[in-house]
Amino acid sequence: MPIVTFIEHDGTVIRIDAPNQRSLMQIAVDNGVPGILGDCGGSCSCATCHGYIDTSWAPRLPPISETEAFMLEGVPEPRETSRLCCQLRMNPDLDGIVVHLPQEQV
Repeated sequence: MPIVTFIEHDGTVIRIDAPNQRSLMQIAVDNGVPGILGDCGGSCSCATCHGYIDTSWAPRLPPISETEAFMLEGVPEPRETSRLCCQLRMNPDLDGIVVHLPQEQV
């Protein structure tokens, strides 16, 4: 099974077996990862699943949709690597992906 690594803002590392086709937000919420809230349930309407994708993984991700880009405009401390975890579905190509979590969500 693929693995996703979440790194909390304080440096705490959380590695999780990640079922394919589940969003990174669902994986985090299902496993109690602090810092990923997923208040909207994955409908890309709240930005409480904001994360910073490790730069080495960016080329493997789907492009940001207009809706995701709009939601990312409202997050605290956006970065070039900011993505909404609800918009990223686990697949074999993402085995080992690393997501850094912000200090706070919206």
